[in-house]
Amino acid sequence: MTAAAAERRLATALSSLLAIAAGVLTVAAYAPFGAPGLAVVTLALLFGLWFSDRTPRAAARTGFAFGIGLFGAGVSWVYIALETFGGMAAPLAALATGGFVLLLSLFPALAGFVAVWLTPAGTTSRAIAAAAAFVLAEWLRGFLFTGFPWLAVGYSQLPGSPLAGYAPVGGVWLASLAVALVAALVVLAVDAFVDGRSRAGVLATAGVLVLGAGGALLARIEWTTPAGDPVAISLVQGNVQQSLKFDAAFRDRSDDLHLALAEKSRGRIVVLPESAFPVPADRLRPDVPRRLADIAQSRGGDVLFGVFLIEPPAPGSDEPRIHNSVVSVGSARTQVYRKRHLVPFGETIPAKPVVGWFINRVLAIPLSDQTPGPDDQAPFEVGGVRIAVNICYEDAFGHELRAGAREATLLVNVTNDAWYGRSIAARQHNQIAAMRALELGRPMLRATNTGITSAIGHDGRIAASLPWFTEGILEVEVTGRTGTTPYLRFGDGLPLAVAALVLAVAVCAGRHRARRRRHASKAAKISSF
Repeated sequence: MTAAAAERRLATALSSLLAIAAGVLTVAAYAPFGAPGLAVVTLALLFGLWFSDRTPRAAARTGFAFGIGLFGAGVSWVYIALETFGGMAAPLAALATGGFVLLLSLFPALAGFVAVWLTPAGTTSRAIAAAAAFVLAEWLRGFLFTGFPWLAVGYSQLPGSPLAGYAPVGGVWLASLAVALVAALVVLAVDAFVDGRSRAGVLATAGVLVLGAGGALLARIEWTTPAGDPVAISLVQGNVQQSLKFDAAFRDRSDDLHLALAEKSRGRIVVLPESAFPVPADRLRPDVPRRLADIAQSRGGDVLFGVFLIEPPAPGSDEPRIHNSVVSVGSARTQVYRKRHLVPFGETIPAKPVVGWFINRVLAIPLSDQTPGPDDQAPFEVGGVRIAVNICYEDAFGHELRAGAREATLLVNVTNDAWYGRSIAARQHNQIAAMRALELGRPMLRATNTGITSAIGHDGRIAASLPWFTEGILEVEVTGRTGTTPYLRFGDGLPLAVAALVLAVAVCAGRHRARRRRHASKAAKISSF
């Protein structure tokens, strides 16, 4: 090996290590660590590496390394669900988790490839294209194969960050784009100052300040308005350990626990967590719905609780349809919400005819072959408010919550993050729910099995929460909201169009500059004769 080749190999290894470290550090921008500014720093490191990468392949390698750091540190809690509670053998669970991390890492690799392929190295176009491509790849990750938008960089930007004001305008993707553009401008500013181009450095720094000021000004706008009087709502956290939740021997104790907490609560509306009663409704202990209805009617309100509904097989099938559901009982008519967005391999089996036999042999998750509910489910009308219900993982998809939020004054999420033990998953999930509240301009109330049970204001701020892994009731008074944020009106189309436009402008500017350089070079050669 020549000395030059050895130097190139060493430089490649160092770039990959730096990218992995940047990915790992990015996790600290999210809950529970809460350092949103760190996302700008780590993306600037990534874009700085892409800034000087000479080939799309090298940039893809760098992006892939960043993804390994980010997802390896940020979502490897999937292993707990597979091995500890899903019964998968440890080596196979580790292999599946590793494969998942590698799959997710392909998206930042794609962003790097595109940015470097389309723009010249060391140019403004390269840095800006990197920002836009990164966000478009994030969106693609949140869409393909039913989507996994977890750890989109915009989720780190909640109140307290000057960039949070972009979320009601364009949702998490516009917040992501703001972070990415700030990071790109930081790269340009550093490059300009190091190179002695003070004017360019000042302009890039001014761009950072403009983006920050824009977000701060947008955050001052009240996009929605209060609707009606405050309503007393009780959010129940039963703290049933996941190892016991589906244990038939523990079922009566679990039922009695949730009934006792409902009776102890004071709210006009009582919300129990996802699958508070983890059985098909036709196997529910007969006294449970009756006692819950009596509790609700005694205070002129309603109880919302999680249960599974079984329906006859669809035409052409011989298997009954299982729905992860929320049911209301009490003063209002009984209403039902059926979960629409199911978790792959946890609640539904992709390509079941091909891989179903294998999944069922290696993974023991109860009721893992469910049926999604319809898209057009109306909000609950209970206790004088209109509540758009979503279940667990569904709150990671802002575009899917928009239709219900338009007609509702409150959002309610019921979940069970006990699947992930004491990992950071539950706190990340609570942060995602806060982004939905901020995007949609509606309070979000979360009733969870083991935490994080919380009340989140329409501005994305956590108003109150229960301690993690404790039994309790969160009593809150909440005022619903009406009105429309720009994101509620236009959805993901606006931020994606802006990101695509930014990428297109950067590419066109880069190609124009490259043509000018070629023409100047030809002119210099001619004049030398």
